[in-house]
Amino acid sequence: MAIVIKSQREIELMRVAARVVAEALELVGRLVKPGVTTESVDSAVGELILSRDCRIAFKGLYGYPANICISIDEEVVHGIPGPRRLREGEIVSVDVGTRYKGYCGDGARTYPVGNVGEGDRKLMRVCEESLRRAIQTVRAGGPLWEVSAAVQQYVESNGFSVVRKYVGHGIGSEFHEEPQIPNFVEKGKGQGVILEAGMVLAIEPMVNAGSADVGKLSDGWTVVTADGKKSAHFEHSVLVTEDGAEVLTRLD
Repeated sequence: MAIVIKSQREIELMRVAARVVAEALELVGRLVKPGVTTESVDSAVGELILSRDCRIAFKGLYGYPANICISIDEEVVHGIPGPRRLREGEIVSVDVGTRYKGYCGDGARTYPVGNVGEGDRKLMRVCEESLRRAIQTVRAGGPLWEVSAAVQQYVESNGFSVVRKYVGHGIGSEFHEEPQIPNFVEKGKGQGVILEAGMVLAIEPMVNAGSADVGKLSDGWTVVTADGKKSAHFEHSVLVTEDGAEVLTRLD
């Protein structure tokens, strides 16, 4: 599938979808606390998305059964909400997707549940900072591999690892478009792609406290670290501009 350069009309629709993602993630930050069930967070976010005249992008996507993805501690991505109650000291990653008039927004954030240890706070800080550094490298005419390298170099210099089995992606009228955006540099993975104004990228570092290796639970969805150590996930939908990048999934 070819990389799609978005028109101004398409970008405006994606701005709406992405802003609702940002609103949803702000709501999650207010909801996450010890004792709250993940299904209650899922329900609240679903109601918010629908109230903004958007569709819930995840539900039914490849058969996914919930409104959003909620992944706790060693769960990396694609955790399914349910009756589980959040507990003090956990970290919880929430991934939200929306669709507005046929165009998508995608974003994720990791939250502490009450008081968490300094090691967990560092894991979250490093993951979020690696995303910020990746976005700083985005520019029309620049190579995609620089985005990947920014994540990998910062994460690994802080003693953590980047997940290699799951990567970021282009986004637009389809939720997953070209190009794939790995969080590491490897021959043949995005190295020939040159960024152009009008591309929209879902950049999403998934950072593990231990090994980069992951597996999948019996539910067929939830991805977990192979060694049982914790993982963090941050994501923004980012428009490539002539001057650099515009983060679409941001309220400010």
